Amino acid sequence: MLGELNPLGGGDRIPLLHEKLLIGRRPSCDIVLPFSNVSSHHCELEFRDGYWHARDLGSANGIKVNGERCMSKCLYPGDELTVAKHGFRIEYSVSADAPAPEEEDPLKLTLLEKAGLEAEKAASRTPGEPRQKIRQKQPRRASPEDDFLMEWFPDR
Repeated sequence: MLGELNPLGGGDRIPLLHEKLLIGRRPSCDIVLPFSNVSSHHCELEFRDGYWHARDLGSANGIKVNGERCMSKCLYPGDELTVAKHGFRIEYSVSADAPAPEEEDPLKLTLLEKAGLEAEKAASRTPGEPRQKIRQKQPRRASPEDDFLMEWFPDR
């Protein structure tokens, strides 16, 4: 066993048995959270270099680590992981020979990405690559059907 997730509101401990685990609502996920606010494939836990890492998979309600919304983050023993609104404390032992995890650059993400409001993931960009512009809503074009519908409305 590589560790476990302990539900903050009480409940059964969830053993972390594999180095890569999929968390979501679907029965095919490694860790199933059968709640409507959990996406079908919500996030992924991966054990790398002696540490657990959480990564959001583009879910609607996101993940938080210690109360801070993020797209991906290293989880230290005792950290709180929130999936949608369901909180867990991760417990595992770090081996003495495990290298220190790389700190995430706080300037790597825009505020929209940190808040989970921008669909683009910073991890998919290479450094120096420009961000894509957010698509503006295009005005609706008139059609012959519009003329027909407008005949039903009284003149102003």
